[in-house]
Amino acid sequence: MGIILSVVRNRNSILVLAVILGLIYGDYAHSVSWLNVLALGLSMTFAMTALPFNSLRPFRSVVAPLAYGAFLNYILFGLIVIGLAYLLMPNQSLYYGFVVVAATPPGVAIIPFASILRGDIRYAIVGVIGAFFASIVLAPALIYIFAGSGGVNPVSLVVLMVQLVAIPFLISRLLRWSKILEKVERVRGGIIDWSFAFLIFVAVGLNREVFFSNPSVLLAVSAVLVAATFVLGMVYQYFYERIYQNRPMAISQNLLATIKSSGFSVFTSISLFGQESAVPSAVLAVVVLVYLLFLSLREELKRKAS
Repeated sequence: MGIILSVVRNRNSILVLAVILGLIYGDYAHSVSWLNVLALGLSMTFAMTALPFNSLRPFRSVVAPLAYGAFLNYILFGLIVIGLAYLLMPNQSLYYGFVVVAATPPGVAIIPFASILRGDIRYAIVGVIGAFFASIVLAPALIYIFAGSGGVNPVSLVVLMVQLVAIPFLISRLLRWSKILEKVERVRGGIIDWSFAFLIFVAVGLNREVFFSNPSVLLAVSAVLVAATFVLGMVYQYFYERIYQNRPMAISQNLLATIKSSGFSVFTSISLFGQESAVPSAVLAVVVLVYLLFLSLREELKRKAS
């Protein structure tokens, strides 16, 4: 019983379980996919309760981090992902899936991992808030510019971003009410993890034939995402530390440049371009998990060495 409880409470175990169940019981993904919007709404709303607005005071001091968070998460990451996907993807659906990944808001996991890795926590919070606000404009713009030939209406993209980002953000402000915040924080992790796991289960289940019968596609998708996380993050952090001698800031910017909300990209890909376009998002979830575990292990080894 204790082992089962430890599995269902551990985010990494939940994600691995979602992938396995998607591969085994993928036939059921079609019948439950209509719940995607509910799962994403819960995940986004509770995730954004971790964003305190008082981090933006005084506002003049956070203008640069707000803008730079958006630049790292959309422009820098986006150029690499979209460029590599354009060169390597064998069909349009997978390419469009990568465009959605590039246009996706940052993962809120950036904030706790900035703390775990001894990064600049306030900078991470402000950068995530900036990227979330920018997503309402930048996400539709990126999708329309790089995947407009897919027949997506730009107005519908803006409406989708309002539904998936702006409305959950407003609800999250209500959930940060002091009288209920403690209860929200107690259940936040579980709700986010299981909602996220459901989205991954659906994405993997709908595309399990790709995982089983098309390893070359899986390899190409993984190569793009490894380049946009491991390679980009490590190279960026190395040079930033050497130039500015500020390791905490380098860590937070590394996370801002590489961590995306896989759940958001799963739902948006399926909604806009169909199930095959969700393959990059499903693989992204695994790659981001491995990258965060790698960063945590590296930090732990550095602490022991010092």
